[in-house]
Amino acid sequence: MQILIIGGDGTIGRKVAAALGVRHDIIIAGRNSGDVRVDISSAASIETMFKKLGRLDACICTAGTGYYGDFTTMGEAHVLPGVQGKLLGQMNLVMIGKDYLQEGGSFTLTSGIAAEMPARNGTCVAMINGAINSFVLGAAQELKQDRRINAVSPGLVEDSKERYGHLFPGYDLVPMSKVTNAYLLSVEGAVNGKIIKVY
Repeated sequence: MQILIIGGDGTIGRKVAAALGVRHDIIIAGRNSGDVRVDISSAASIETMFKKLGRLDACICTAGTGYYGDFTTMGEAHVLPGVQGKLLGQMNLVMIGKDYLQEGGSFTLTSGIAAEMPARNGTCVAMINGAINSFVLGAAQELKQDRRINAVSPGLVEDSKERYGHLFPGYDLVPMSKVTNAYLLSVEGAVNGKIIKVY
């Protein structure tokens, strides 16, 4: 298969690319690195990327984040970057990318544990992750030609402890091998419309 991984140079993306690269052709996309450049907050950039790449068998997104901060001072300006990037960006990957996905191909988006267990000061991220999950549930009913869509919802992965551990006190770390396997299940398996939780 020819598999596109947006965010393939990131913490999770690197491990997923390595695991899938044993059996498939991998294309890495990112804002500042990779085989092709894309800004997922821009629909035009996404369209340009897909036109350049042509037909794909699978599209994975491990990119995007959201605002962590004091709820009492949080405003629209704090929320919009995450909505435009992680939420609308992943939605646009599907809405635009479906026309470039082979019959029987798949999308794998990334949400996260915050959808169900928000961290302190993490209301924005909780909302974004929950919306991604809901989008996947709806889109799975609408995609045609046996195309599939799932979301991987990881907890705090062990490789991110140094960067994000302070935001999630008391959360159990998730081994990267378990997270990677969730993406393999989505791409190489037959599941559709699933939120694959790795907590």
